[in-house]
Amino acid sequence: EVQLVESGGGSVKTGGSLRLSCTTSGFTFAETEIGWYRQVPNECELVSTIDSDGDIYYASSVRGRFTISRDIPKNTVNLQMNNLRPDDTAVYYCAAYSLMLAADALVRSETCAMAKARARHYWGEGTLVTVSS
Repeated sequence: EVQLVESGGGSVKTGGSLRLSCTTSGFTFAETEIGWYRQVPNECELVSTIDSDGDIYYASSVRGRFTISRDIPKNTVNLQMNNLRPDDTAVYYCAAYSLMLAADALVRSETCAMAKARARHYWGEGTLVTVSS
């Protein structure tokens, strides 16, 4: 059974930092691209991904502030978020991106909740990040 469990969300002030973790099981982690999504107004935004070769994607909104990494022995992906801003406030979801791609279950023009409902087993439950000014 595919499982993804996020941790590390919380509340910080502008300029603060948080580290999110996604612990996975039920699939070959080293061969799977993992992504972080967040629900922002009007969009389920793909924040960052890291693939099996270690290649990384960042959304322009977070590039230079967020760093994604993976710990293969622990089947874990981390998202270090620095210099946080109020518009980073969101529920952050970890997702098995390449498994979603293979199943034609990537996010379309929809909320994260709707995308997750279509492919629930490829998503974590989400963790809330709140950034106050």
